[in-house]
Amino acid sequence: MDLSKGCANSHNLLKSISCKNYRDFWGNNAKPNWRLQTNVLFGNETVKLLAVRLVNHANCKPAQSEFKLGRNLSAYRIWGSCGMKQIEVDVAIIGGGAAGLMCAQALGHAGQSVVVLEHANRVGKKILMSGGGRCNFTNLRTAPQNFLSANPRFCVSALARYTPLDFVALVKKHQIAFHEKELGQLFCDDSSKQIVKMLLDECANAGAQIFTQTEVKGLAQNLAGFLLECSEFKVQAESLVIATGGLSIPSMGASGFGYRIAEQFGHKVLPTRAGLVPLTLSGSYQEQFCELAGLALPVSASVGNIRFENALLITHRGLSGPAILQISSYWQPAESASLVINLLPAGAAAMIAQARAKQGSQLVGDWLAQQLPKRLAQRLREVYPDLIQGDKRLADLNKSALAGLAKCLSEWPIIASGTEGYRTAEVTLGGVDTTQIESKSMQSKKVPGLYFIGEVLDVSGHLGGYNFQWAWASAVAAATAIASALQA
Repeated sequence: MDLSKGCANSHNLLKSISCKNYRDFWGNNAKPNWRLQTNVLFGNETVKLLAVRLVNHANCKPAQSEFKLGRNLSAYRIWGSCGMKQIEVDVAIIGGGAAGLMCAQALGHAGQSVVVLEHANRVGKKILMSGGGRCNFTNLRTAPQNFLSANPRFCVSALARYTPLDFVALVKKHQIAFHEKELGQLFCDDSSKQIVKMLLDECANAGAQIFTQTEVKGLAQNLAGFLLECSEFKVQAESLVIATGGLSIPSMGASGFGYRIAEQFGHKVLPTRAGLVPLTLSGSYQEQFCELAGLALPVSASVGNIRFENALLITHRGLSGPAILQISSYWQPAESASLVINLLPAGAAAMIAQARAKQGSQLVGDWLAQQLPKRLAQRLREVYPDLIQGDKRLADLNKSALAGLAKCLSEWPIIASGTEGYRTAEVTLGGVDTTQIESKSMQSKKVPGLYFIGEVLDVSGHLGGYNFQWAWASAVAAATAIASALQA
């Protein structure tokens, strides 16, 4: 039974809380003593509609999920007058984050009926918190080398076919003001809410349904595609997209659900760990430096031949700031000695030599206070008195002392004990093994009709808008492939 035929006029059905022919929709056993419980978003207007509690049927429960329907009402069917209702669509997307919403609107615009199932109470939570509330929505310098993966070439195709400029065009279409902050990073002038609203508007215009506070409790493949059992209804879909994200920031609803689905269908999930995450200090290092919390300075941080030059921030727990967040994705506690932090990235040895030649009478401590924040300079003198001989003149340092001073500043002798973990991580490293996924379509090589997009895959970007660009690009790649397959 088509939803649009549940009442004589589907537009009036959505615009009104009343509908005379209940029995046409819910069956002949329905009695008029029922309550409308479900919120329905039609365009930008929310109305009460279609939740039912039939007093003479104990197994009929009022729907609790939020139905969001756009204009393509005839594409959706809700079955059953009692018990659990079933919705039939072309595509079901699990996850209402950046990738899920982007994929939904693209599929809707391509003429596919699509539902998004989000377990949290609202969609786009990570978008809202990103960029300090202004959403670093892409990076103009996006390239494959800005991503980590066990299969580094996997991201090439999707990134090439949907570029940062493509997303910028969408942002401009919605008249969202933005600016480039640094290093190609684009931010909203106003608020991250604008990006979420943009995606929701596109979904509404494309006819995509979005169900929040909806948990997928069961999932199985059948002859018609995939059957999903949710809290209050079932969804039958020809294709299924997993856009559940990773494990980072569990307080925002992150979980390993997508990984469990992948394993259910025979996919390998590579080991995961926190990425773009602050590092922690312990013992004497914490005692010596964490009371300087709030102090920031430009540094370079490196592991092996990977190096990032940006700001470092000392926190109550350890070290953060862009340089540290970036290098954290390449560092692991077992490799603590390999982390190198250069407090004078312009070149400590050269700077010391130049100062010694021009101002040899200057005290080392005074010179150091001119190069670094004074509190840090003083603390370094106290912690490393043999290496930083603050009371000596630069001219009085012998070759060995000069070398020791330069090394102390260019290879700060501090050892991180770990990371703050998923609690504050901006991304999850590892995930669904991309060698089992088609790079052009994001489709499983094992299960036709099953797709993975966004952070759930073993693709993790650098700090600065790269992970959002991967979300947009992988979502469009999947949507394009699905639409083509379903229309064939």
